[in-house]
Amino acid sequence: MAVGPTSPLTHDSRIIVVGGAGTIGSSTALHLCRRGYKNVLILDVYGFPSDRAVYGPSQSAGGSDLNKIIGSSNSGTRAEITDMTMDMWRNDPVFSEHYHEVGELSAAGEPEHIASLRVSYEAKLKHPIKSKEVEWLGTREEIVKRCPHLAKASIDGWQGIWNFKAGWGAANDAVDSVGRELKRFGVNMVFGQSGTFERPMIDPVSKRCVGVIAKDGSRYEADRVVMATGAWSPSLIDLKGQCVSKCWIVAHLELSAEEAARYRSIPVVYNEEVGFCFEPRLIKDYEPGKDRWIIKLCDEFPGYTRFMESQPFGAERPVKVSVPRSHSAHPTDTVPDEGMKRLRRVVEVMLPEFAQREFVKSYMCWCTDTADAEWLFCQHPDHPGLFLATGDSGHSFVTLPSVGHQVCDLLEGTAPADRMRKWAWRPGQGDPNHTGRGGPDPLDLGDLEGWAHGDDERAE
Repeated sequence: MAVGPTSPLTHDSRIIVVGGAGTIGSSTALHLCRRGYKNVLILDVYGFPSDRAVYGPSQSAGGSDLNKIIGSSNSGTRAEITDMTMDMWRNDPVFSEHYHEVGELSAAGEPEHIASLRVSYEAKLKHPIKSKEVEWLGTREEIVKRCPHLAKASIDGWQGIWNFKAGWGAANDAVDSVGRELKRFGVNMVFGQSGTFERPMIDPVSKRCVGVIAKDGSRYEADRVVMATGAWSPSLIDLKGQCVSKCWIVAHLELSAEEAARYRSIPVVYNEEVGFCFEPRLIKDYEPGKDRWIIKLCDEFPGYTRFMESQPFGAERPVKVSVPRSHSAHPTDTVPDEGMKRLRRVVEVMLPEFAQREFVKSYMCWCTDTADAEWLFCQHPDHPGLFLATGDSGHSFVTLPSVGHQVCDLLEGTAPADRMRKWAWRPGQGDPNHTGRGGPDPLDLGDLEGWAHGDDERAE
């Protein structure tokens, strides 16, 4: 392969999407195909579409999940692409079947959090479309009117935003739908050790990235390499501290068919001091021969890290980075004891009818945060042809239909200049405009008990 400056893209250019079975990677591959690129290769650890990953023990990418909240955003690039995103959720046949517009209550009980929600509400009122989709709920009675299932819940003092043009996405199903569409396009996909990233191929003279070397030694040449590797990104490429991988905790609560009938089509309820939950889903063959009605719920907290010594590509020596431990590789892992108490609180507050019921599953879901919650979408400053598409900050799944459009604009050099500045390589920049997650620092899993039931050195 020729060396030198990166050549212009053509529809015949060889493009590798590492992590292409995840949210950002699959969306990128889809938009590349829709723009006419004919030579796209997906590399990933686990098979895609995964079909049953969410129902069994496999849990790797953040999109391998039962439900994710879907709705408009007020912040950053996600706000700029809200109209495109929601239009695709409602009308694009790849996504529309998997979007359920049941409405969302975003609420709080603490005065400072209510004030923050009010600011968000006022911002939505200035938007020509969002202003017609929201309503302020200032009393318990108003909340129960929109969310009758909360009639016996502990919601005294709650206020918040009712958005009737929001809801939830069937996460794993939607990502699998992208996978089936990519197969229809004829996209080549490699999984297992042959699809697991080891390091980029770098031309020794030009320093240009010319492909990928996999764990088993397989070599794949390319004109562009896109690292859409989610929470694994900081342990694969030295990002100079720009991303920190964190996990949040999830639990599944099983309902009988009669109980599920009473909770069907309830709105998504999110409270930033407690957590959030969804309507029940009927999961076919959750276990062999057994269908189950499952409610997914999460608490809300700063997340957990798992700092270890690692030497990602580009680092001169081992560095401390937060390294994910996936449920796919460690299916017996659950959640820390202290986190389980918060998950129980979500049930006690929002679903008191089930306060004594045990969870049928609990696990940790990983993402990687940037300080300012904007994506890290840029070409590596030292290696032309190596592109980073990471830094989801817990918000990328809502943009599954449209995020790949943004990555394609980056690859083609057509992204607006202001977005390029937001997404740029920016070590040490921090969060000057206070748009990031904020709050206290996350606890580290190595200091917590109860979650690892296998061989993790941080838990021994």
